[in-house]
Amino acid sequence: MGTRVVLYVSAGQEGPPVAFVAGRRVGGAVARNRARRVLREAWRTVAPEVPEDRHVVAVARPAIVGAKTQDLVNEMRDLLRRGRIVRP
Repeated sequence: MGTRVVLYVSAGQEGPPVAFVAGRRVGGAVARNRARRVLREAWRTVAPEVPEDRHVVAVARPAIVGAKTQDLVNEMRDLLRRGRIVRP
């Protein structure tokens, strides 16, 4: 669990490999949509490092409001390293 995002990772076979979630705690519709856009963009940078047999759900936390994409890239990489999904 990070400051701005929570990543749930599991071994997966079927279905989409990644999902982005922003609940009402993040803010109104505009804030939630922006949070999902920023999560998607950060994921595009991190995704090549994640094994293909993993499914990921990225959940935005309220602190994501105002965050930049690069902030989330760094946080996602840190979370994936701590979870031993990618190598340090």
